[in-house]
Amino acid sequence: MAVRRLIQGEYADLLDSRIAMAQEGPHLSNFCADNWTWNRKDKSHEVKLLGEDLKTAHFHPNWSNGTAGVRGTRVLNRGRYYWEIEVSQRIFGTSMMFGVSTKKSRLHVNAFVNMLGEDEHGWGLSHKGLLWHNGKWRQYAKPFRENEATTIGLFFDGIKGTLSYYKDGCHLGVAFRDLHLVQDELYPVVCSTAAKTEMALGVTKREFSNLQDRCRSAILALLKQISDVSELSLPNLLKEYVTDGTDIKERSEKPKSAVKRNYYMRSSSCGRINGFKGYSYLEPNRKHFI
Repeated sequence: MAVRRLIQGEYADLLDSRIAMAQEGPHLSNFCADNWTWNRKDKSHEVKLLGEDLKTAHFHPNWSNGTAGVRGTRVLNRGRYYWEIEVSQRIFGTSMMFGVSTKKSRLHVNAFVNMLGEDEHGWGLSHKGLLWHNGKWRQYAKPFRENEATTIGLFFDGIKGTLSYYKDGCHLGVAFRDLHLVQDELYPVVCSTAAKTEMALGVTKREFSNLQDRCRSAILALLKQISDVSELSLPNLLKEYVTDGTDIKERSEKPKSAVKRNYYMRSSSCGRINGFKGYSYLEPNRKHFI
């Protein structure tokens, strides 16, 4: 509070928001379930998509002689989105990356490289804790532990133009800024150089876009299982809308013993690099990191 009294106006509000994000994680009270998956038509031939919902990406099924990636089907521009990547315990190699890109970034190369962020079309975090954009990097977080499963959360704010990362529920801070200035469509992307690695989409959320979204969310909060939708006194078209894009099935089938991730852990335990303020998109007349 003493610091708050010394800072007035918009800078005080900015301080409050940064403190809240560092301590609490993403504010998802105004978010609802989103429905997107990996794009089977926009991937490397070394990525196999598994499951009926195509949410699990399996990289280099036999052996690896390069870098492979896959883009998601969700266009991110001008919206607010949160999604999680559940990474298998096979964390090793030159680079496993998570982030966003335009359609102009490549998804395969016969070399072991940090592919996401190698040019101006991609923004990525590698498992070594490095941020990449436009072929330049900076240390952002501690390297991930090898051969230990982890969950990476990404919070894209298309209004403010920021991309933030979370690791096992801990906020690592704002990584990239000025993404609202990007004119091309942006999509979620993952890539890997390591053989037989898997990354699966977990939680996918988006901000409410209208009152209909909010009503659907209120209805779903009262239901315990997907079959309850059929008992609602609603026209069939509305029942289909209620079930479309919801995670109610996953909630009802999750084992009771499953550990709930704590999104309200303090960032000091997350391996965040103190003092990091974010990577600016603007090129070339200002520094990449601000």
